[in-house]
Amino acid sequence: MSGASTPVDPLNDASIAATLFTQNPLGFGGMVLRGSSPERDALVTAIADKHPTRRLPAHVDDERLLGGIDIAASLAAGRPVETRGLLTEADGTVLIVPMAERMDEALAGRLAQALDDKRVALILLDDAREADEGPPPSLMERLAFQCDLTHSREREASLGPAQRGEAAPLNDEALGAIAATGAALGVHSVRALIHASEAARAHAAMAGRDEVERADLEAAARLVLAPRAKQLPPPPQEPEADDAPPPEPGEDPQENNQQSTDQKLEDKVVEAAAAAIPADLLAQLAKGLAPRAPGASGSGQKRKSGLRGKPLGARPGMPRGGARLAMIDTLRAAVPWQGVRQREVGAESDAPLIMRKDDLRVRRFEEKAARVTIFAVDASGSAAAARLAEAKGAVELMLAQAYVTRSEVALIAFRGEVAELLLPPTRSLTRARRALAELPGGGGTPLAMGLNTARELAHSVRGRGRTPSLIVLTDGRANIGADGQPGRRQAGEDAKNAAKAIARERLDALVVDISARASREGGELAEAMQARYLALPRADAKTLHTAICGIEPA
Repeated sequence: MSGASTPVDPLNDASIAATLFTQNPLGFGGMVLRGSSPERDALVTAIADKHPTRRLPAHVDDERLLGGIDIAASLAAGRPVETRGLLTEADGTVLIVPMAERMDEALAGRLAQALDDKRVALILLDDAREADEGPPPSLMERLAFQCDLTHSREREASLGPAQRGEAAPLNDEALGAIAATGAALGVHSVRALIHASEAARAHAAMAGRDEVERADLEAAARLVLAPRAKQLPPPPQEPEADDAPPPEPGEDPQENNQQSTDQKLEDKVVEAAAAAIPADLLAQLAKGLAPRAPGASGSGQKRKSGLRGKPLGARPGMPRGGARLAMIDTLRAAVPWQGVRQREVGAESDAPLIMRKDDLRVRRFEEKAARVTIFAVDASGSAAAARLAEAKGAVELMLAQAYVTRSEVALIAFRGEVAELLLPPTRSLTRARRALAELPGGGGTPLAMGLNTARELAHSVRGRGRTPSLIVLTDGRANIGADGQPGRRQAGEDAKNAAKAIARERLDALVVDISARASREGGELAEAMQARYLALPRADAKTLHTAICGIEPA
C-alpha cells in the first residue's frame, strides 16, 4: 500500500469530484461535503457558478417541499389556493441541504424519491462533530461522492475544465477492476459500483480521452469507493515460484498473459483506493472496527418529544399531555374541506371555518438524550490508589463540564472479589466529591465482575432513555473469575465473555490501558469489546480527561 507517500489535501479530490458532478448532476445524484470551513463554502460557490442551485430550508415542512394549500391566499379567496412545492420549483437543479446530519428520516425518504426520479441532485453539507453522526444512510447511498474537508488546509477551490466529448463504456477488464476493488474494500452496493464506472468515464472525457485508462479507474476508485470502505484490502500475494508447467500444445500463451494483466490492473486500482481512505477511517479499519452506521450504536440517541428539542413536522393529535397545538398546520388541514363542510351544514361561503377533531395537529420535537459516562476502574494491586486518584480527578473534571454538556458520570471500582458501584449516575459535583472522598483499593482483579456490572448499569441507563458510554481503566490482566474464585485462566475466559456481551449490546466503549507499557491483554480486551483502545500509562487526571474528551462525543 502506498499510503505512506506525501498526503494530498482532501480539497484536491473534492474539486475533481465536484467537476465530475457538475458534468452530470442528476446522473451522479450529488455530493456529501463534511466539515464546515471557508474552503467548503468556496467549493459550493464554484459549483453554483456551473449549475443552478437552490437552498433547502433546514426545517422545511411537507407543504413547502411537496406543495399544498396557501393558507393566507385561501382565507382571502374563500377557496383552496394551491402552491407549488420546492421540489417542483427546483426541478432539474441542485438542492443544497445545510445541516444534513440533522435531517429526519421522513424528509430523507422524500428526497430519495426525488433522486430516484432524477428530478434534483443534492449537495449535503455535513457539520457533524461526532464520528457516528451524519446524513441519513438512504441519501448517502444514492450520492456518488463523499468528501471530508475537515482537515483541509487549502484556501482556494476551483473546478476543472468541462469534459470534452464522451468516453466509451467500460470494457470487461475495467468493469472487473471496479468490481474487484469494491469487493476488496467491502463495498457491496451496486449503486456505488455504477457511480464508480460513470466517474471513470467522466474522468476520461474530462481529460479528452475516448477510452477509459488506468488513471481514470484509479480516480474513480479513490473518489467513489474509498470513502465507503468497510474493510482494508487483503495484502498483496507473494508471486508464486515459476514452477508452472509449460503450456500444452495448442494452448494460447496470450490467454495466460491476459489473466496476469487483469490481476495487475485490479491490484493497481485497489492500491489507489486504499491509499485514499481517510485517516480516521483507516485507523478504525486497522483495528478491525467497521464504521458504525449513524444511530446504529445507540450513542447519541435521538428521541421524539412534544415539548423541547429540534422542531420536526406536525402530526395529527390532540393538544394534551404537554403536546402543543400547531395552529398553522391545523388550518392547513381544515381549509381544503371547507366547501364540502359548508354544503353539508348549509352554511354560507363567508361563514367561519368549520373545524373537526381530526383537523388538529400537534407539534413534534426531537431531542438528544443525555450522555452518561460510566468509569469502570481496576482498583486492584499496589497501583490501586494511583488509578483511583486518576479516575476520581477525571470524574470531577467531567462533572465540572456536566452543566454545559448535559452529561452525567458514574464510577465502578472492581477489586478483591467484588465490583462496586461507588457513584451512581449524577451531575452533582458535590455529591461526587462526597462519594469519592475515601475509595478502597488493593486485592485481586475481578475484571469480569467489573465489566458485567458496567454492562448492567449501561443497560439500565439506556432503559431510562439516556446514552451510556463506557470507559474501562485496566491493564486487562484478570485473576479472579466471575464466580469470585482465583485462577488466571478461568478469569481470562470470564473476562472475554463479559467483553463480548458488551460488544453484543453495541455500547460505545473505550479501554484505557493503564499498565506501564501497552499490553497484549489490554488490546485483546478492547478487540473483544469492539471498543476503542488507548494506551495511557502513568496518566494524571487532566491527561486522562483530555484523552477521553478527545475521542468521546460530547
